[in-house]
Amino acid sequence: MDVTPILESLNDAQRQAVTAPAEPTLVIAGAGSGKTRVLVHRAAWLIDVEGLSPQSLLAVTFTNKAAAEMRGRIEGLLGMPVGHLWIGTFHGLAHRLLRRHWREANLPQNFQIIDADDQLRLIKRLLKNLEIDDSRWVPREIQYFINAQKDEGLRPRHLADEGDPNRRQMIALYEAYEDICQRGGLVDFAELLLRAHELWRDNAELLDHYRRRFQHLLVDEFQDTNAIQYAWLRLLAGDTGIPFVVGDDDQSIYRWRGARVEHIYRFQKDFPAATVVKLEQNYRSTATILNAANAVIANNNSRMGKNLWTEGPEGESIKVYAAYNERDESDFVIARLRDWIDHGNVRADAAVLYRSNAQSRVLEEGLINAGIPYRVYGGLRFFERAEIKDALAYLRLISHRDDDASFERIVNKPTRGIGARTVEAMRSYARANSCSMWRAAGALASDELAGRAANAVLAFINLIETMARDIDGLSLQEQVDHVIHASGLIDFFKKEKGEKGETRIENLLELVSAARSFEPDPLEEMSPLDEFLSHAALEAGEGQAEAWEDCVQLMTMHSAKGLEFPLVFLSGMEDGLFPHQRSIADPDGLEEERRLCYVGITRAKQTLYVTYAEQRRLHGMDNFSQPSRFIAEIPDEYMEEIRPRVLVTRPMRSPSRSSGSTQPGAELGIRLGQRVRHGKFGDGVILNCEGQGAHARVEVNFETAGTKWLVLSYANLDLM
Repeated sequence: MDVTPILESLNDAQRQAVTAPAEPTLVIAGAGSGKTRVLVHRAAWLIDVEGLSPQSLLAVTFTNKAAAEMRGRIEGLLGMPVGHLWIGTFHGLAHRLLRRHWREANLPQNFQIIDADDQLRLIKRLLKNLEIDDSRWVPREIQYFINAQKDEGLRPRHLADEGDPNRRQMIALYEAYEDICQRGGLVDFAELLLRAHELWRDNAELLDHYRRRFQHLLVDEFQDTNAIQYAWLRLLAGDTGIPFVVGDDDQSIYRWRGARVEHIYRFQKDFPAATVVKLEQNYRSTATILNAANAVIANNNSRMGKNLWTEGPEGESIKVYAAYNERDESDFVIARLRDWIDHGNVRADAAVLYRSNAQSRVLEEGLINAGIPYRVYGGLRFFERAEIKDALAYLRLISHRDDDASFERIVNKPTRGIGARTVEAMRSYARANSCSMWRAAGALASDELAGRAANAVLAFINLIETMARDIDGLSLQEQVDHVIHASGLIDFFKKEKGEKGETRIENLLELVSAARSFEPDPLEEMSPLDEFLSHAALEAGEGQAEAWEDCVQLMTMHSAKGLEFPLVFLSGMEDGLFPHQRSIADPDGLEEERRLCYVGITRAKQTLYVTYAEQRRLHGMDNFSQPSRFIAEIPDEYMEEIRPRVLVTRPMRSPSRSSGSTQPGAELGIRLGQRVRHGKFGDGVILNCEGQGAHARVEVNFETAGTKWLVLSYANLDLM
């Protein structure tokens, strides 16, 4: 049989993986090394050369788009359709199983799948039926708890309350939620996977049938599997299955979503005879970019180990720019983008990556002012994000009580017991009396609403009136800061577990930064608040290009995984921002941040810029940060500083250093932005300093204790 069409385009390592014998195989596929090509050609090899039926293969991917692409490429290689090949996402394949075996899965034949929004509404209805206060038992927190347990393969009966009454209540709510779903024939996304696993675990004949049918298991993005997904695959493979898994432990960046990079290491224990093939030849980036990525990721201890290389050109140096602040950083990025575009390059070939969504605001404003079309990939523009629109609605209602759209958006957010029936009554009253919802609320609360509803509406009215009084006379940034806290939005999103809730809070705090940097037009007769609200509305309505338009790409580093661009900017490369503050003290978290940096670096094909700011106003605070430790991990020979870093220092008579701590009396050269450590308050950064000799003192922003003034002669600060 002529195998040339299947193998001719492959390099030696790819060919070794594709033609591997019929035994468990782990392919460690570095960034840009052709992992999808290997999976496609492996499937074609098994069908065309080994003579297997497409029905005996099961291929798992993480997106429907990837599954469709893989099927199309396999058919293209074979020159025939492979309709009987089971290929899809974990959820898609689990759904197919449950539809075929609904009786064995203890489901009604017409069971319905509910998405995340439907699941959340169901939980809210459950709380209402049980008369449970949803301000204390937050629906999103309950949703997170339920899904997290299912991802671990755990039912309520498997959980112990550990003497914790809060956990006991969460378990009870999980059980009540399950009862509702079972009675109604409802299956959420996490349930699809758990129920499919239980289907095989509890039905030996069925499991044996599928083990005999699917002897070859092809798995993409193996490093992103969570506990229940791996358990499902492991159960299907048994002792006779032949799993062929492709992944990269250096690109495992979804721990917060339940992904477990340790599955790559566990695979070799579960399948001790497994063949390991490493794909290290990169077809995407220059040698300089790859050498930088290799140097950074080499600092992680927990990894299989590989070294990316290319036969391509050495390429230009990585450009490093030390900005004075976030505005200077944005100006620099936009100037380089303009130069790129002026030289005839396509805008869509340039991407600006950042660690936190909140960083996009300053970049968006700069791009709008420069007239450069852009698109926020995989997310909303800053002023279009739900939590930002919530905060702006509070501010608009404070400024204009008759703003019905703002009233309806926030009247029950955070939840305060004003239900849909009460809101509809206010709408009807407003229509009948040609007045605003605000006026209708006041009238109904005084005369017509029942006691509970009336009290809730009056409490909302009082909240708005009180906030209006409290912010009168404050600066614009103080007004915004007060409202996001007093409204309850910050506390509300703190209860939303995981990175999503943290991101919402970061965005709200960034709104304070936006207000602080906003410069009202002296010719305008509006108040600064009204002018800021108008500015936000205009920003939300223009600037972002349509998906099909040629435009610069803005995205988080998480969103960039799987993508590549000739020109890439890694912005905000500062300790505390990237790596993120919450990960610095956590060894596992820091290693994941380093993997994320590796992903960011390897998105660049030709040109890579790394930027950081000596001072950054973010989340409503001015931060003086050190450059990211990841920059220091890139060897000097691969980098070119565009401008020497300028340290902001203040001459002063400083204490001398004795036994690792500071004592008064001698010149030390303490500088703004310097990191220090205190025995009680921990690590921090010097923001300000004043005085001399025994009276010298410094203002330090500590990571956990906040900002404090300390007298140097007593502080015993260690300089870092």
